[in-house]
Amino acid sequence: MPVRTLTILGSTGSIGTNTLDVVRQNPESFRVFALVAGRNVELLAQQILEFRPSVAVLQNAEDLEKLRALLPTGAVPELLSGDAARVQVSTCSEIDTVMSSIVGVAGLEATYEAICAGKRVGLANKEVLVSGGKLVMEAVKRHNVEMIPVDSEHNGAHQALRAGRRAEVTKLILTASGGPFRTTPKEQLDWVTPADALKHPTWKMGNRITIDSATLMNKGFEVIEACWLFDFDPDDVEVVVHPQSTVHAMVEYNDGSVLAQVSATDMRMPIQYALTWPDRWQAPVPKIDWTQSRKWDFHAPDFEKFPLLGLAYQAQRDGGASTCIVNAADEIAVEAFLQERISFPAIAEVVEETLNRIPRSEPNSTGEILAVDREARRVASEVVEMRPTKYAPALLGMNSK
Repeated sequence: MPVRTLTILGSTGSIGTNTLDVVRQNPESFRVFALVAGRNVELLAQQILEFRPSVAVLQNAEDLEKLRALLPTGAVPELLSGDAARVQVSTCSEIDTVMSSIVGVAGLEATYEAICAGKRVGLANKEVLVSGGKLVMEAVKRHNVEMIPVDSEHNGAHQALRAGRRAEVTKLILTASGGPFRTTPKEQLDWVTPADALKHPTWKMGNRITIDSATLMNKGFEVIEACWLFDFDPDDVEVVVHPQSTVHAMVEYNDGSVLAQVSATDMRMPIQYALTWPDRWQAPVPKIDWTQSRKWDFHAPDFEKFPLLGLAYQAQRDGGASTCIVNAADEIAVEAFLQERISFPAIAEVVEETLNRIPRSEPNSTGEILAVDREARRVASEVVEMRPTKYAPALLGMNSK
């Protein structure tokens, strides 16, 4: 395989740092052209010193001088900031591959433009497809671009789907850990604190995705992504709770065979797969020891206890901007919960009410998608502010328990 030249969107996040470790393990195969970060200037400076990119991009212009001051003379790449710079380093002729791992809709435009420029994309940003799936996938087909999912579940599905023709597939099965409240009775969820919800049993992640895992909204987003990535109807994507988080995805074929993708919980494997596909390389991840006894559990999710999962399915069925609205409203509601302004069950209520308040539309550009996102955030913020006072006792109870 020729040397791949990369732009890494979100280089200081979990996916970004793991991508750089894959590069570190294979220096003869990858070159980093651009590192794109948010506001973690110190870590970006360390990455620049090790990987010597040609360009580094920060979110805000005011952080550029701080970054420059951390770099010795002779080790300063071209320094840029803002949305236009992210697009520039994702579409320039010097690169062939973009790792899209910026959190939120901030990564949508650069990823879309990279696709339109014919770049291979390793996709680790949920919002790209949750907010703009139709637009993005039309561009993937139009430009005949390789877009390989990095999320462990979708990466697992991508691998399992290699075993047969797409027409032979009858169902895609995504696994969920079940989160910290898998066995908590529904009536006790009013008393859940942010600290409780942030104790994920399997993964160490950022605050929003951890809360989304606790509500199963994260799995709902993955259903939406899977529909776009692999051309499934929502009713042909099933979610099962698998607390051990070892089986990442399963594909059911029309003869009754089910193929599962199984691996250790190490993100470097799907990242490397996305960068090297269709080849497979040795990866610096632990192998499963099959001589050790183990137990795998699978059971159906509780849609009544976790209504956001069902809402995600419905939003995908409804089409248009519905999934974009759900994503934006969820982010606002999660933040309100983390600030103890609403209860845990109210996250779903805020999302549903926001979706009901905004007329359905069909965005036809990244600009229109971002406009829907802004409107959904505005409406969701209003919904949070207007929450009935019946939630106050629960929140007071949260603080006293």
